[in-house]
Amino acid sequence: MSQKPYQITALPGDYIGPEIMAAGLRVLRAVTADQNFDYTVTEYPFGGAGIDAAGDPLPKETLAAAKASDAVLLAAIGGPKWDGAARTPETGLLEIRKALNLFANIRPTAISPVMQRYSPIKNEDPVDFVIVRELTSGIYFGTPRERTADYALDTMRYTASEIERVARVAFEMANRRHQHVTLVDKANVLATSKFWREVVGRVATQYPAVTLDYSYVDAAAMKIIANPAQFDVILTENLFGDILSDEAAQITGSLGTIPSMSSGANGPALYEPIHGSAPDIAGQGIANPFSMIKSVAMMLTNSFDRRDLAATINAAVDQSIATHVVTPDLGGSATTEEVTNAVIQSIQESRVSYEPNHV
Repeated sequence: MSQKPYQITALPGDYIGPEIMAAGLRVLRAVTADQNFDYTVTEYPFGGAGIDAAGDPLPKETLAAAKASDAVLLAAIGGPKWDGAARTPETGLLEIRKALNLFANIRPTAISPVMQRYSPIKNEDPVDFVIVRELTSGIYFGTPRERTADYALDTMRYTASEIERVARVAFEMANRRHQHVTLVDKANVLATSKFWREVVGRVATQYPAVTLDYSYVDAAAMKIIANPAQFDVILTENLFGDILSDEAAQITGSLGTIPSMSSGANGPALYEPIHGSAPDIAGQGIANPFSMIKSVAMMLTNSFDRRDLAATINAAVDQSIATHVVTPDLGGSATTEEVTNAVIQSIQESRVSYEPNHV
């Protein structure tokens, strides 16, 4: 009995979002051709496009489709067109994370040999680490939240279960990598950080092969610049993870090459580039598609266990960069379409090279 096709929900979003989503889906078609991977993709409005289509950044039909899917691909949302909206595109992003229970954001940071020339740091050791950020609690969601003429109040709050579930994501990931977790906090000042250390310490006892150490967030920020090769998996709370993950992305040389994954205990994970919707270049055909393409590769690895297909995509991206078929943000002159074509050509050539010779 054949397996049902995988259901993928695509949310192209706004400005350059549809452009890079189209590129990512073209690469997905190319890499899965004749590879025993059956899937369907359905696109739905989200973000500003959701506001335009249904008056809501997260229309009911979009959410229902996302919940019923095996994975969700999101391109980019937001922009000046909707700055004055009662419910902004970013509201939809927070809501879909909550609705899908996406409590862990996973951001890989790697400086490949072909990207070394773009990196602002010169590190002799290989840089390849992952930040696991708690995504649905902490100071961004805590109450009470108040503002008056004389003061403002935000509340950072965490429960043991919220910490435990994201810690398990980090330790499971470390088990598949180099068996090292660094908890980043501010335990010399914050009660929540002291609590994180207690809870994560208990979780760590269930992973005896994984080494757990600690770093204050200010020290970690310096280490990411000075010696990033020391990290394997960084585990941290929402606010610190928000800041450190963008810092880490910058040392790779380009925000346009970094994918991300948001996942929960059950249901589909959501994959998206880390960059924004870039209204200033929308419609010009010069948006960098690499981050979207790598988000597709990340989806193939984590949602569908097709590391072989993901490796083919990542090798093709490296080949495009190595031959300098890149968009202007990486110093090239290629269009989005030309870069996508180069990646697809590399995928197809790699398939031909694997075929046996026939006499």
